[in-house]
Amino acid sequence: MRKNHGIEEEISRLIRDSIIQLKKEFQRLPDDVQVQLEIPKQMEHGDLFTNIAMRLAAAAGKRPADFAALLIPIIEENLNKSPLKGAVRKFEVKPPGFINLWLSDGIFYNCLEELSSAQENFGRRSIGAGKKVLAEFVSANPTGPLTIAHARQAAFGDSLANILEFCGYKVTREYYINDEGVQMSILADSVLARYLELHKKEFNFPENGYKGGYIYDIAKAMEDKYKSRFVEASDRRKQEFLHFSCDWIMGTIKKDLDDFGIRFDIWYSQAKLGKSGKIEAQIKSLRDKEFVYDSEGASWFKSTAFGDDKDRVVIKSDGSYTYLAPDIAYHKDKFARGFDKLIDIWGPDHHGYIPRLKAAIQALGFDKDSLSVIIIQLATLFREGKPVSMSTRQGEFITLRELIDEVGRDAGRFFFLMRKADSHLDFDLELAKKHSPQNPVYYVQYAHARICSILEKERAPAADERLMAMLKEKEEIDLIKFLWKFPHVIEVCGLTLEPHGLVAYLQELAGAFHGFYDRHRVINDDAELTKARLFLVDCARIILASGLKLLGVSAPNKM
Repeated sequence: MRKNHGIEEEISRLIRDSIIQLKKEFQRLPDDVQVQLEIPKQMEHGDLFTNIAMRLAAAAGKRPADFAALLIPIIEENLNKSPLKGAVRKFEVKPPGFINLWLSDGIFYNCLEELSSAQENFGRRSIGAGKKVLAEFVSANPTGPLTIAHARQAAFGDSLANILEFCGYKVTREYYINDEGVQMSILADSVLARYLELHKKEFNFPENGYKGGYIYDIAKAMEDKYKSRFVEASDRRKQEFLHFSCDWIMGTIKKDLDDFGIRFDIWYSQAKLGKSGKIEAQIKSLRDKEFVYDSEGASWFKSTAFGDDKDRVVIKSDGSYTYLAPDIAYHKDKFARGFDKLIDIWGPDHHGYIPRLKAAIQALGFDKDSLSVIIIQLATLFREGKPVSMSTRQGEFITLRELIDEVGRDAGRFFFLMRKADSHLDFDLELAKKHSPQNPVYYVQYAHARICSILEKERAPAADERLMAMLKEKEEIDLIKFLWKFPHVIEVCGLTLEPHGLVAYLQELAGAFHGFYDRHRVINDDAELTKARLFLVDCARIILASGLKLLGVSAPNKM
């Protein structure tokens, strides 16, 4: 049997060679043509399509549809002379000039054989080629519990890292702890005020202090450990409160992330970066390259040299650093640790920060494309059709912990990935808790559990050409085609740095399975057909489990 892996590349090369044959007649056609085959969104448009005729029509002096009609007979003739003979059963020109292809059923049966052999490794890609990637995400300031905004970033970052690993990259997950600076100072002052309040002492609560109930929790923990030791002012009191508060909140953050299925390889401290001398070293290095200059009492990074709309202050007139200064040193340190590709996942209020950081990357001597910044838009929670704006527990915001407690890890992660990163997301709490097909994550998990229930009664056989050839019903072929798409979906997600496509795919795959199951009995009176269908649904189980695992969602055997 022909290996399905790489069939798209083989057909692409054959189409390219067919185009080269036309150069004698159409001399303006380029010498080197890259033919891209894609999977159409709708099955009625074929199994693959290419827009190559639309791209080359002007050079040939033809309308795209006419050039496509001229090209197809040459492709067919070359196919029949090649080892690919029989791989494509139909071509079609679709206005304004798309070429749609329908593959033979044998290609899809080959896919099932490969899938059964590879098991959970089916669909792995090699596009990463072992390159080292550092994915930095969440990185919320340790001034309070994680919110649903951080939760969406966490679900996105971890799932993307899983997909990139599946695509052949070596991925390290990192959380940057902003454990110094103005906000941390305000946190310490807020906790100190509540600590003094517990001891019935006079206190001045900071005007812009943190007012959440967790501030009382930290103050009470401080009081439990130290009693009245810090009631009287001392040189060390502020630092003690800062470190204790930071450690307490980071403990909460780590526990919540762990319960959400998020793990980090490195927890990187900004305070340690500040003490390392690396910030001063990088500012000096950029100054030596004349990318940092002094003006108006401050030091400026010449980011306009790399396309930014204005230069940026790195050292203020009072001698303190702006946020950009430690960020420059931090990203230099990332590269120094041997990473080939950096991915930063940020919240929606950081759009304007991207050009200056990209400029800094170039000033440091790296390709600006070695850094990818992904902006995650906000999510709005809805309960009974109404937006939820306040936390029932704290009166300020919905936390990740509250979300986990209400809907669970699986629904939380799946729902946060149901829209693209750059799209605002509406999260329906009631829907996320439903055990019904209307709940998208339940719908996908139920498909997996349904298959496991079938396979408990009778085991799936090994791959067998004769058995696979019995799968002829439309719903059977449709299901096989969805399984065949899995490697393509993974590669697209890896190239675009967007897990959303996998979520949509799993919903469609589950729909294809449920559609098949509702119309055809798997275990039936025909023993051979039963074996063929058991083999098919077992292949579907493998892909459902693999896809859910990449999203960090469980694949239950029973529901």
